[in-house]
Amino acid sequence: MKKEIIFVSGIDTAIGKSYATGFLAREWNREGIKTITQKFIQTGNTEISEDIEVHRQIMGTGLVEADRERLTMPEIFTYPCSPHLAAEIDHRDIDFDKIEQASQTLLQSYDRVLLEGAGGLMVPLTRDLLTIDYVAQKNYPLILVTSGRLGSINHTLLSLEAIEKRGIRLHSVLYNLYPENEDKIIQHDTEEYIRTWLERHFPETEFIRVPCL
Repeated sequence: MKKEIIFVSGIDTAIGKSYATGFLAREWNREGIKTITQKFIQTGNTEISEDIEVHRQIMGTGLVEADRERLTMPEIFTYPCSPHLAAEIDHRDIDFDKIEQASQTLLQSYDRVLLEGAGGLMVPLTRDLLTIDYVAQKNYPLILVTSGRLGSINHTLLSLEAIEKRGIRLHSVLYNLYPENEDKIIQHDTEEYIRTWLERHFPETEFIRVPCL
């Protein structure tokens, strides 16, 4: 099996990336694919990444040694905002080399590293660098998290156009069914619409439903 780092992003903030990332890691581990999650850049925290805590809760592992060594959360900023602004508020630059070194260290012990981003694809990391362009530069395969809430079709198709424009390999689309209070009529139609779009434009991309646990 090829070892790889796979970037996880979403169509918007609060789309359920952490929930979906934890779910996928749990499923792959159950299938015998040794998987660890990593938070690309965490904002709004100090000592520990709350998103990593969500991953571990869903995976049922509790914090692991790589968490205690900070390999899974190499960059944490205090203010809950976009990484570019959080870095400016904390008066220090994002150390991208540190992040990549941590990812590569994790890859020595795992088959796959799920690298969860902050917010959506177009979130700025610096004043000059968007998340999606960072993914393209690193040539990471991408997992896109979407859902069935009203507006998701628009946001998903815009994201897919941006992905295609940059030549990024779309590994899979995670269709998040959590939380359960979504309009079921809209949720079902959105799923069918996105499935059909992927079949036409991204035939190699896997569509994965993420259930409510």
